[in-house]
Amino acid sequence: MTWNIAWSWQADARIATMAAVEGGLLVSTGLNLVLLEANGEVRWKVDVPFKVHAAEVEKGTIGLLAAHGFYLMNTSNGAMLNEGRSAPGGFSDLTARPGGGWALAGRKGQIHLFSEQGRGIRRVDSGPVRRLLGWLDREHLLWQDPEGYLWCGRLTGDDKKRKIENRSWSWCSSLKDGRLLMQSGDGGVWEGVPHPFGWDVLERLESDSIEPMDAVRTGEGWWVLGIEGHLLSMNEVPTDEPEDQPLTQRMNLGDLLVLCTPDAMATATREGLVRRWTAPHLSDAEREGRYKAVAEAAMARNWEERRQMFVRAQEAEDMGKLSLAIELYEALGRTEDARRLLKRQKEGGE
Repeated sequence: MTWNIAWSWQADARIATMAAVEGGLLVSTGLNLVLLEANGEVRWKVDVPFKVHAAEVEKGTIGLLAAHGFYLMNTSNGAMLNEGRSAPGGFSDLTARPGGGWALAGRKGQIHLFSEQGRGIRRVDSGPVRRLLGWLDREHLLWQDPEGYLWCGRLTGDDKKRKIENRSWSWCSSLKDGRLLMQSGDGGVWEGVPHPFGWDVLERLESDSIEPMDAVRTGEGWWVLGIEGHLLSMNEVPTDEPEDQPLTQRMNLGDLLVLCTPDAMATATREGLVRRWTAPHLSDAEREGRYKAVAEAAMARNWEERRQMFVRAQEAEDMGKLSLAIELYEALGRTEDARRLLKRQKEGGE
């Protein structure tokens, strides 16, 4: 199974973080944010007042952490969508919430929940968080604490949390396709399918000694970026044959790894060298990933249009323009709101 370098790109300054964006790649380099298309061309480049140290994309919106603040940015042109939110001590990590919204790990032992537009909703006492791992569903969020234990929080208003098990993991990947890749204290690498109270599946993988920096799950399974800067597949049993040696064995790829599409991943050194890797044998998976990225971008535009229409309906209702508000609510499929205003219209008129 062959992976090739599709292109390389050299940043002007040290790289703080990267994130996949609609099949391309967002790079935080110095006080700049650069969005690279899938072919390596620059879509846009913007200056920022503080170094961005974490980023994630959802529905055409980029969530950013910089200094003590949380910001939202448009993927199409890099325009800021709000003035930002901050918290004492700032935030260490963020993750998009299924169905809309954001969860941020605060440095004071709380998880902060935000709406899609970046409006603060509430804070949840979580204890210190090393890393947010991902969502099992809209209610259940997984994270790892500084001692290596895995926690699941049920964030429904009546917020609760519980430790998944009394085992500490030295390293853990993000949740992908419902799966986690982890390293135990003895150096073994495990794959697990978690649920809020434990594991559906937990098995140790056959592998040589690995010190993972990061991992992604491609169309053919897990790839790990080791501390030596090599990419290693967790789906193949290593042999002494030259073609079965770790990918990039004589190259130092740094310690940043991002999945762009099911057949493409990107690595970067802190000094600024970005490489995009593609797998021709996963071309079908790549097409699916590209279609998904396009569909998500279209959904984001449609969602933004619907949100604006909803705001217009609320404004029309507040101003007493009930006929216009009813039309807008009906177009949005909000029949209960339309009926409520029809009743109000019959009772008092506009």
